Formats: sequence, C-alpha cells, structure tokens
Amino acid sequence: MIILIILGIILVVMSFTLKTDQNPLSKFSSLFKIIGIVLIVGGIFSSAFKQINAGTVGVKSLYGNVEPGILTSGLNVINPLLDVTDFDIRTQNYTMSSGQSEGDQVGDDAIRVLSNDGLEVVIDLTVLYRVSAADAPRIFKEIGVSYKDKIVRPVTSTRIRDNAVYYDAVALYSTKRVEFQDRIFNTIQEDFKARGLILEQLLIRNINLPTSVKASIESKINAEQDAQKMTFVLQKEKQEAERKRVEAQGIADYQRIISIGLTGKQLQYESIKAQKELAASPNTKIIFMDGKGSSSIILSDK
Repeated sequence: MIILIILGIILVVMSFTLKTDQNPLSKFSSLFKIIGIVLIVGGIFSSAFKQINAGTVGVKSLYGNVEPGILTSGLNVINPLLDVTDFDIRTQNYTMSSGQSEGDQVGDDAIRVLSNDGLEVVIDLTVLYRVSAADAPRIFKEIGVSYKDKIVRPVTSTRIRDNAVYYDAVALYSTKRVEFQDRIFNTIQEDFKARGLILEQLLIRNINLPTSVKASIESKINAEQDAQKMTFVLQKEKQEAERKRVEAQGIADYQRIISIGLTGKQLQYESIKAQKELAASPNTKIIFMDGKGSSSIILSDK
C-alpha cells in the first residue's frame, strides 16, 4: 500500500514538472495529476484497513517500535503508517525424530540423553504448543518470529536431558515412562509460560535403548514367559493327579461297599436270575444244573 502512495506522489510531481517544460507530454500533466491523487488516496485508504485471518493476531510496530495491544481476526482500522506482523495462535507442533523425514529438521534429529546408569537413550518426541495471543507483542519484541528455533527446540531438548538423569535406561523404557513424560512436561511448561508460549501436550513417541540392553530385556521377558508356562503346566498336572486320586478313591469305596453288602444267598439269587434270562433266549436249548444249583451247563444248537 505504501508503494501506491509513493507512486502517486511521483505522478503528481511529474505532472507539475511536465506543465512547466516545453514537452510533448505536457498535455498529459493533468491526467498524471489525477492518477497520482487517486493512487495516493487509494494507498492511504487501503493502508488504513488491515485484515487479520482466523487463527492469527496482528502485532503492530511503528518505525521499529512495537506497540502494545494486538489486532484480532477480521477487518481492523489502523494507522496507515503502522507495520503489522501476523502471529499464528493456533496449535503448532515440533517433532524431533530419528526418522529421516519425520522431524522438523531433515535427518536424524532425535534427542540423545544419558540415563542414571550411564547408558545412551535415544528419544523421539513431539511438542504441541501455541502462542499466547496477549503475549504476541512481547514475543515479537524479545524473540521475533523464529521462536520455534530459539525457544521450543532448545528448551525441550535441555529439559529432557536434565530429567533423564533421574532414571535408569530400563525404567525409562518400561515402568517410569509416564512419570518421566509428566515430569518433563511440568518443567517445559514453566519455561514456555515465561516466554509467552503455552505448552498443550508432550508426546514421547519412542524410546530406543542400546542393542545390548534390548537383548537383555528380551531375554528376561522370554524367561518370565517360560516360567509362567511351566507354572501353568505344573498346575495342570497337579489337577490331573488330584482327579485320578479322587477317581481311584471312588472305585475303592465302591468295591468296599459291594464286598460288604453281598452275601452267599444274594449271589445265588443273582445267578438264578441270569440263568432264567439265558433259558428264555431262543438260542439256548438245554440247561443242566447240579443238585445245589451252584453251577450249570448250557447247550446251544449252534
């Protein structure tokens, strides 16, 4: 918009110059003057209005001096001489990863820290944050627009290294992971707040241990799984042994009851019943019995 004003002034000056000179273009001096005035008025009018997009705020500065207050989204009436810088106040993310194309910087950008037991641990993480709208003028004045590289990255990496020394490598990888994440969140949150940034969430995406430590953990897990499997097998065998013991006890009890309850007369009665059933069979012709009825011979036609 300032360019329109400057161009209009040039045309107005040219119109006065052409009017005094004996120049074939002197007849256009009035036209140049009109166009110049229109450009000046249009430039001033356009510079007096500033549109701020949704999710951003405008920081005002006049000749390098940052003014307090911000311009909110929408159309704002301002001093035409003001310079307005847009600040994004939506959620932003900064990722540091060992993947070649996952992080904000090309190549391996993961954070390498030393744990309490002196082992190097590689951490991939993502920081979710946003700019405090009210603090945008202070950020612009003290830090500038490159707050991501000046604040987000160095503060995050430093605080992670400072807190990692309280945990050993295996704890970071397993049992203390959530505690470690909450701890660094609280410390980074305080540093961001002092700089006008709001930390929304800290996501530890991956923790990579040295190869030797990984192998040791896997061996331990396999040993625990084998022990659990053996415990299950032993419990199953004990249950089977108990089942067989109960079954044998039941058979023994049955035989004992039968041996006590059966008498000679009852056995003779059962024998006579069986012989009567055989005699009624169509395949049986003759039954010989001894005098006491204790034994018999069955003759068949087959």
